[in-house]
Amino acid sequence: MLAQSLFAIMFQSDGTDSEASENAAPIDPLIRGRRVPSQGCTMKKVINSAPSRRHFLRLTSMAAASALAPTVLCAEQREAGESAASQVVSARIATFEEVWRTVRGRFYDPDLHGLDWSEVRERYMPDATEANSEEALASVVNNMLSELHASHTRYYTPHEPEYYQLCGIFAGALRRRGLERAFPGGRISYPGIGVLSRVGMQGRSMITGVIAGTPAHQAGLLAGDDIVLADGAPFQPVQSFRGKVGKEVALGLRRAGAFMQLPVTPLDIEPNQMFLDGLKASARIIRANGRSIGYVHVWCYAGSVYQRTLEHLLSQSPLNDADALIWDLRDGWGGAIPEYLDLFNTRAPTMQVIDRNGASEFENVKWRKPVAMLVNGGTRSGKEILAYGFKKYRLGEVIGSRTEGAVLAATAFLIGGGLLLLAVEDVRVDGERLEGVGVAPTIEVQVDPASVGLGDRQLDRAIAVLSGA
Repeated sequence: MLAQSLFAIMFQSDGTDSEASENAAPIDPLIRGRRVPSQGCTMKKVINSAPSRRHFLRLTSMAAASALAPTVLCAEQREAGESAASQVVSARIATFEEVWRTVRGRFYDPDLHGLDWSEVRERYMPDATEANSEEALASVVNNMLSELHASHTRYYTPHEPEYYQLCGIFAGALRRRGLERAFPGGRISYPGIGVLSRVGMQGRSMITGVIAGTPAHQAGLLAGDDIVLADGAPFQPVQSFRGKVGKEVALGLRRAGAFMQLPVTPLDIEPNQMFLDGLKASARIIRANGRSIGYVHVWCYAGSVYQRTLEHLLSQSPLNDADALIWDLRDGWGGAIPEYLDLFNTRAPTMQVIDRNGASEFENVKWRKPVAMLVNGGTRSGKEILAYGFKKYRLGEVIGSRTEGAVLAATAFLIGGGLLLLAVEDVRVDGERLEGVGVAPTIEVQVDPASVGLGDRQLDRAIAVLSGA
């Protein structure tokens, strides 16, 4: 269009000058003593003042270039966008392929539970190609992994608290598998409020556990609450708190069918420290029927530090003065080993070490008073091994509901933008396989997950048993 406009202006100018010369009224050659140029001179002047051929060609080429420039720019932008989109698709396919290969090479059962793993890949590849986000890809990958029907086998993204919690649990192994790329400097953290949750039937985030001492606990959130909104927007467990650490966030939630709002101030959470601090903060004395019942909740057992902390708590006031103990292993992560049951071995001594300044520390702490264990469907992995031994060797009552039945040994891999938790070894306990079976309680107390926070019937039953009520 720009070239056409230049051509029109150039030829319109010539035509106007010529028309004016031809249509002008006759002029006397001698006016005020000057000689007026004839029409021939006028035409010659017009012709001489017109652009030269070289100038004309230069103008036309400039006009053509100007006309083409937006088209070329749009094409380049379109190609760049297509290239970027192609790279994203390629990266997601590469993630899908790497997960598939890792499972094929590392899953604990070399026969992959009888699946034709290549055929499974072909069925899910179209969905992986069409995935338009990290979450969509994770959904495809997890649908594929679910065909294995194995615990400890799932793909997590940075949009989930579990991604960070597992990075913390498996930090030792992941340092050799790209942890520094995901967390420069090695510090693992995420913005959060200190709850465990799962997606409920209606797609809402339902709280399954509130860790003592965290912002959620301080704000009054309860297990069973459905978190619907955060500052008026649909709730997301991690993204809702991005950029809001230390700032108040208004949560909209449903509790027992009623909608309510609670303010909460998220923290930058280091998951391992959160679980350790939550263990310490949970320790308390419950008075019932004239007796003192000690209580402690172990949210995670992935590391000996949690057992050492528990032993320290039991050797100090106020728990060491309690008449009985409730050992709560509901929800959270496993990682425990059978030796932890030695805590309740009444036939072994406890040693106390005292330095020259009078400071003392207990070694090989033993609990020789009545004890009850709390379990539920969120009690998993190594915690189930403890529940099995606790029940089999009659150390106390196991109260609650059947454990999850997730008893395979796992490790973690950082793949693409997420983390693959993968079962790599089978497990037998005293020759028995607990995977897919779990441990049944000695005293069963079923609860509705949506009403847990309104009253803890499993805890109440444990208190009644230990207090003789």
